[in-house]
Amino acid sequence: MTRRVPKRGFTHQGREYTGVNVGRLNKFDEKAEVAPENLRQKGIIKGRKRLIKILGEGELTKRGLRVSAHRFSKEGQRKIEELGGTAEVIEHA
Repeated sequence: MTRRVPKRGFTHQGREYTGVNVGRLNKFDEKAEVAPENLRQKGIIKGRKRLIKILGEGELTKRGLRVSAHRFSKEGQRKIEELGGTAEVIEHA
C-alpha cells in the first residue's frame, strides 16, 4: 500500500570516504608531505574524486609527516601528532 505512491522529496546524498590506516603511511619518507595526490602515486588509494579519511589502525613509525586529508579519526590524528607530525584538514565541496 505504501509503495503505490511514488517517493518524493529530499533524499540524503551521503559522502563516501576512502579509509587509509596510519600504518600504510609508513611507505613515505620521514618528514614527507602526504596529500591525496601522493597517496595515489604510491598506490595506496585508487580513483580521482575520492574523499580521504585517515584511520588509526596500525603502527606509524615515520616521524614528522605532514598529512593532509578530508577527515581524521581521533586515534589516527593522535598517532600522527605523537610522532611530531601535523594533521591538516582539507575542505571539500
